[in-house]
Amino acid sequence: MTNKFNSRFLIAILLIGFTLSSAVATAQKRQVVLDRVVAIVGGSAILHSEVEEYANELTAQRRAAGYTSDRDPFNESLEELMKQKLLYNQALIDSIELNADVNSMVEEYLQRMIAEEDGSIAKLEAKQHMPLYNYREFLRQKLTEQQYAQSMQSKVTSDVTVTPGEVERFFKSKKTEELPLVPEQYVYAHIVRYPASQAAAKQRTKERLLEMRERIISGSSSMPVLARTYSVDPGTAMQGGEHPLAPLSQLTPPFADALSKLKPGQLSEVVETEYGFHIIELMEAPRNGLYHFRHILLKPSYTIEEQLEPTYYLDSIVKLIRSDSITFERAALLHSEDNLSKMNGGLVSNHDLLMSNPNYSNVKLTATKFKKEDFGDGKSYSDYIALSKLKIGEVSDAFISEDVQGNQLSRAVKLLEIIPTHSASLTEDYLTIEEMALNDKQTKVFNKWLTEKIDGLYIFVAPEYRKGEFEFKNWIK
Repeated sequence: MTNKFNSRFLIAILLIGFTLSSAVATAQKRQVVLDRVVAIVGGSAILHSEVEEYANELTAQRRAAGYTSDRDPFNESLEELMKQKLLYNQALIDSIELNADVNSMVEEYLQRMIAEEDGSIAKLEAKQHMPLYNYREFLRQKLTEQQYAQSMQSKVTSDVTVTPGEVERFFKSKKTEELPLVPEQYVYAHIVRYPASQAAAKQRTKERLLEMRERIISGSSSMPVLARTYSVDPGTAMQGGEHPLAPLSQLTPPFADALSKLKPGQLSEVVETEYGFHIIELMEAPRNGLYHFRHILLKPSYTIEEQLEPTYYLDSIVKLIRSDSITFERAALLHSEDNLSKMNGGLVSNHDLLMSNPNYSNVKLTATKFKKEDFGDGKSYSDYIALSKLKIGEVSDAFISEDVQGNQLSRAVKLLEIIPTHSASLTEDYLTIEEMALNDKQTKVFNKWLTEKIDGLYIFVAPEYRKGEFEFKNWIK
């Protein structure tokens, strides 16, 4: 036992010495405050500057949200970083696969940071007290640890489920004031029509992509340049179309099928998916089932006349509904082009947003679903504007909108019910309570796992920080 303790103590001393000497070497002729180690978890050291930065971010976030905590933000941040280090070390032990493309995340983060400094790399270097290449490596290590930690925690709780009985017991254990307030909700139906010229618009889009493909193959232009200029994929366009590493299972089937047939450096033909049309380039051979690729995404575009055609069509249907010549439900069945709702009277749900977990499909949609800032591109904001002008049972005029993939369409809506803001109840808000119960159970499972891991791992906390308030008391040994 003594030898084991001595070896651990030696590791701690070496880590501290290494950190201090690295800080001195980096400072060189610049005036830099010497950093210090405040904790070691497994083989990972936590620096005072890391905790201080995290504490400042935490305080700023809570101030913006109007929330304060009784805990010292420094001690709270120290504990969160210790959790992250523990999860990171355990992820390496368990050989957890990292699906995230950390390099792309680092470059995206760096570009934002440089933009905040008026595009000046020199200003960013001065602010961070280190050259850009050092800061890049610092970010890469930081983001790698965060991603591994998240993957490890997800693995710990991935098999946790709740039964209806557990949901009911969880609900009964809560006082009324402990239950969440459910915001105002809408229940509504819609009739959807896409432009009749969709086939012509699709053909125009294919031809544009084929022309871009020829330019790339001939060398007259490059895919990154064309992606930044023309691609409508907000997640990859600014990265030259480059997508984070991903397994085929995370990609839509037509896209995955085309990608799987490519050789490194090869371009696909035009590929159609529910998101639009793509050309894809495989950048390197797959590693551990992960694909590194880039693409250009285009969506069909329409003239003003083509956009208005389905709106005029729906307006004629709305006139028939308002004159009682046909019911809304019958009109939805006969005329709507939304296959998810037309067989159910046009009743709208969030099912199309929950393909990963259709069990949480719901027809009661909160008003926040429609807020422009929540969607970024205002995808359902037009729905909210139309609904906000209606009384229960009324039908709107037709208006131009988009589906969840961003495809243009026209829509008419009928307001069926408005549910006021209320405390969650088991009968009316079962899915909300079920999610709360699941989160509570996952937290308990994770906390039990974490407590056991803390007991079995070498942990050092500097003496001056040992009296801080920690959620898990066994950090201090």
